[in-house]
Amino acid sequence: MQAPLTIRRASAADREVIYEMICGLENTLLDRPGFDAAFDRNIASHNITYFLAEQEGRPVGMVSCHIQPLLHHAALVSEIQEMYVEPAYRSQKIGNALMEHVTAFAKGEGAIQMEVTSRATREQAHRFYQREGFQKSHVKLVRYFKTE
Repeated sequence: MQAPLTIRRASAADREVIYEMICGLENTLLDRPGFDAAFDRNIASHNITYFLAEQEGRPVGMVSCHIQPLLHHAALVSEIQEMYVEPAYRSQKIGNALMEHVTAFAKGEGAIQMEVTSRATREQAHRFYQREGFQKSHVKLVRYFKTE
């Protein structure tokens, strides 16, 4: 029998576990000072919220939600910026639970829709999001800046 899953709002005290999960998501060790600067700014922002999924007190997944007013929607729009489930816990409906939680949160904050961007190579993630009701409706274009 699977242990009950709890989902809670993350805090500044969750920095290490979120760092590890984001490194897992990106499959690389991220620049720590850069991560810490972004984390400190984001965790203090009223527009960005992180949620952690836990089983028996062990973090097993996370999702971030950015809510902002967009002029071209004339409303609040939510965006999942990062979502991750530990590999050993995948296919156990943890992603579904995180999605339900973050969707309810965004609706409760007044957002009219939720967006997510996922790399073109993450086809399994695309299938997950489509099962969760997302539609491929936009093309994302990125301009990378050279680092000197």
